[in-house]
Amino acid sequence: MNAHMLAQRAYSNSASATRTARSTEYELIAKVTHRIRAAALRGTAGFTDLVSALHDNRKLWTALAVDVAGDGNQLPASLRARIVYLAQFTQLHTSAVLKREASVAPLLQINAAILKGLSNGGTQR
Repeated sequence: MNAHMLAQRAYSNSASATRTARSTEYELIAKVTHRIRAAALRGTAGFTDLVSALHDNRKLWTALAVDVAGDGNQLPASLRARIVYLAQFTQLHTSAVLKREASVAPLLQINAAILKGLSNGGTQR
């Protein structure tokens, strides 16, 4: 085992321990957003991948809605309500996309806005 491998092993455990809830949310949303965008760009050839990515996006938004609906959630009530609304919109719009009646663009825009908020530390300007 070389020095590089030893260092990598030593730091890999501490790196995962320092991950915050915000960075985890960011990573999950970024990954699913990238998958949606990549599949959509492939057109009909990417439809199967799009379905899978949209399913994961729905699960993500359901988890976010459940989290903000909990009594222990410390986000402001108005922000919690907006997240629940976005989760509901995402569910409905995803159905339209799957029926090929709507574009994925609004879903990508919503996810991008959430990513921007997470990367700004949740501050509003």
